[in-house]
Amino acid sequence: MGIAERKGRERAEREQRITAAARLIAESEGWSAVTIRRLAEEIEYSQPVLYSHFENRDAIVAAIAVQGFGELAAALREAVLGSTNHWKALESVAMAYLAFAREHPALYEAMFTLPTGLRFAEADTKPELKDAFMALAAAVGPARADVEVATETFWAALHGLADLERSGRIRQGAREARVRLVISCLIEP
Repeated sequence: MGIAERKGRERAEREQRITAAARLIAESEGWSAVTIRRLAEEIEYSQPVLYSHFENRDAIVAAIAVQGFGELAAALREAVLGSTNHWKALESVAMAYLAFAREHPALYEAMFTLPTGLRFAEADTKPELKDAFMALAAAVGPARADVEVATETFWAALHGLADLERSGRIRQGAREARVRLVISCLIEP
């Protein structure tokens, strides 16, 4: 292995340590506790070292959000496996999406609420974001001619439900009924 490869690997490992520490802090104390100073203390590097990897805190949040979209895409693809019909596939994907948001609140917040500069539906959209969209589109697609619009609408409905559930603004016990209603509106007769 050459020096350049070793340095590249070490850089990637430091970036992984930074994002892992940020995720742990955010999940235990909230995003307000994630600062460059705190991260430098946690991983035992100086603040300039962190700045050599990430321009600012928002860039760290963006890197974590990209990781989250990769994880969400994998969860959605796994959810659809074994579905016996289109309805079951949509239901499994919807429940997996809502479970992801509930089980990873800080990560979900990084993905959808905090400033990241990440762009969707653009030429420079990160592959992980495209993968998450395509995982939803794969479940939506079989019944729709307008797959992109239908997928965006399905995603918007799931995101709204996830946010309302996470904030306690809707009844927790009615999730299945809400998911059934969203799916029935999505599937064309």
